[in-house]
Amino acid sequence: MRFTRSPSLLASVSAAAIVVVLAAGAIPAMAAPSEDRSATDEVQVRLISASSLVAPGQTLLLALEQRIAPHWHTYWKNPGDSGQPTSIDWQLPSGASAGTILWPAPKRFDVGPITNYGYEDHVLLLTEVRLPQGLTPGSTTTITADANWLVCKEECIPQQATLKLSLPVGPTAKESPDAERLSAARTALPAKAPFPASARIEGSNLVVTWPVTPTPAVQQALFMPEDWGRVQHAAKPALDRSGDEWRLRVPVGEQPAPAGQSLNGLLVIDGKTWEVSMPVTGGAAVSGSTSSKSVATAAPTESSSNAIPDLDAAGLGLWAAMGLALLGGLILNLMPCVFPVLAIKALGFLHGDAREHRRQGLAYTAGVLLAFAALGGVLLALRGAGGSVGWGFQFHSPLFVLLLAWLMFVLGLSLAGLLQIGAGFAGVGQGLAGRPGLSGSFFTGVLATVVATPCTAPFMGAAMAYALAQPAVPLMAVFLSLGLGLALPYLALAWWPALQRRMPRPGAWMDVLKQALAFPMFAAAIWLVWVLAQQAGPMGVLVALAGMGLLALAAWVRGISRAASPRWRWTGLGTALVSLAAAAALLPTLSTVTSASTVDTAGAATGTAAANDHEPYSPERLAQLRAQGKPVFVNLTASWCITCLVNERVALSTEEVRDAFAREGVVYMKGDWTRQDPRITELLKQHDRSGVPLYLFYPAGAGRSAQVLPQLLTPGLVTAALQAGAS
Repeated sequence: MRFTRSPSLLASVSAAAIVVVLAAGAIPAMAAPSEDRSATDEVQVRLISASSLVAPGQTLLLALEQRIAPHWHTYWKNPGDSGQPTSIDWQLPSGASAGTILWPAPKRFDVGPITNYGYEDHVLLLTEVRLPQGLTPGSTTTITADANWLVCKEECIPQQATLKLSLPVGPTAKESPDAERLSAARTALPAKAPFPASARIEGSNLVVTWPVTPTPAVQQALFMPEDWGRVQHAAKPALDRSGDEWRLRVPVGEQPAPAGQSLNGLLVIDGKTWEVSMPVTGGAAVSGSTSSKSVATAAPTESSSNAIPDLDAAGLGLWAAMGLALLGGLILNLMPCVFPVLAIKALGFLHGDAREHRRQGLAYTAGVLLAFAALGGVLLALRGAGGSVGWGFQFHSPLFVLLLAWLMFVLGLSLAGLLQIGAGFAGVGQGLAGRPGLSGSFFTGVLATVVATPCTAPFMGAAMAYALAQPAVPLMAVFLSLGLGLALPYLALAWWPALQRRMPRPGAWMDVLKQALAFPMFAAAIWLVWVLAQQAGPMGVLVALAGMGLLALAAWVRGISRAASPRWRWTGLGTALVSLAAAAALLPTLSTVTSASTVDTAGAATGTAAANDHEPYSPERLAQLRAQGKPVFVNLTASWCITCLVNERVALSTEEVRDAFAREGVVYMKGDWTRQDPRITELLKQHDRSGVPLYLFYPAGAGRSAQVLPQLLTPGLVTAALQAGAS
């Protein structure tokens, strides 16, 4: 069996892809600040005007634009079971007045049994401002907005920004470049329903009715009230037809609308959202809800990330962190994405002389180290710009995830023998070990680094945590140690002929091995498409699969036309280039696709667990308990924090955990950060956290340090921590 030599185009493209994506992510993080905009790691906000020149007495349309990081969301006027709506306090010229926020239709978020209403990705919150007649043409008027919002993912972070616009005054108004966008946003606001709707209380249910005539066929419906407590948000509504009207039945919440008052909200019928204001009739409601803000019955699944770490980054020194990084890099070679690259590359040692092998080993190592140095450099740049980053930060970019999924797919097809890139397998085959093999080996090292970034090996966590808290030189030292660990097996094989002699003799097994190693690549591509689905929704998956088909077509056409006549070779090349261009044209669509909304809801919870006995957190009380040597469990939470509420229901409020607290004599303290208590903020900072939840367990015995638990809890994880502390 013989591997043919070919240029390393695919590996070169993969190396360029990561540099381009990371550079693209670094540019906005280092942008200069402006009075009309502000940014955090989670939300970029901007104050926008529909007019670049304003006139006296004009009704000016303004917008607070929120660009929200993937997997995070902000909230609607009724946030649902938890959360807080965005608010804007205006500072206006004398005589001006501002209306309320014109809220666009929200998306429904179901987090286990908890339901919220809010926005992800991008939203424009419009407000109309009436300017006074006394403005003088030729002058400038200033409008200031103090915006406050809550942004949540697994943790929730309250944020604020003060934004300012200085607008020239003229005799007549002039539209700004954003006028059309703001006008479109106003047009897209929910319209008043063109049919009458009514609401009445029937026992413990709110029944919303509307005529059959305008909506003869309805598959799904949902009512979202403007005010909290009117309904149980997580309850599944029941839709039926009774004569000439549709009936939507949903359990009432803790604050039902009184009879005789109006109930305002949004009625969603088969994806179309209508604004409704309905008089409430019927008797007094019997609330079926007994929880204060949410109910929960489902536990988060356990994963390897729930394991309690046994290494503390704070106690590491530079040499220890470098040693752990070296061990982590060695173990990365066994990861399913990296091992096929190393294994196929190692087959090159079955050919050639010892001197060439050593040169190949050095080139491969140089590629790995340079790639890790580039990663470290980008991390330093983002950190210097105020960003919060860590290992695998580039996976926040759907574009990077898509490019890597395509790369894994093409590598898998090549290993399986279904595609030929060039005259052989250009990315990881013998072509990279042959002439001009040094560049091939170098870019194979870059490729190994790219495909290693989704993985975290043992010992890496503490080393990376240490490195990211250090200045540039220690950080780069740890990253280069990790790269050296990744390159070490191939480097040792290149410089140790005795190891090469232990390799099996060339034969048909090489092709079988190459084909078998395709399946880890396919598995990696499948996983990356799943990651993309979480970031960009079903349309993101469609883009990924369509691109894979186009890449396969390009490689296949190029392969079958390579040995044809010149005319057909050029035809094949043109077809391949068109296919590649079509795949590239799919990339910009990732910026516009979003996850699809779901109207169906989770089933209603049937009850609530009793709350644990606890005492409020204070630094003085905690210090007193620690001095007495008592075990203490501290729960830092907030009423708007989804994850906090779920964890309290599924873990901290269970009989198993309460019994464990009583058995071990644990004092349970709860710190409420709903109003940003500065004492709790200080404790969060001590543990390098910017938001809740935070769970700390102080084992019995004076002076013992706190154990930080994961942000997603299960009863077994909490009891395991208590038992470990007791032992």
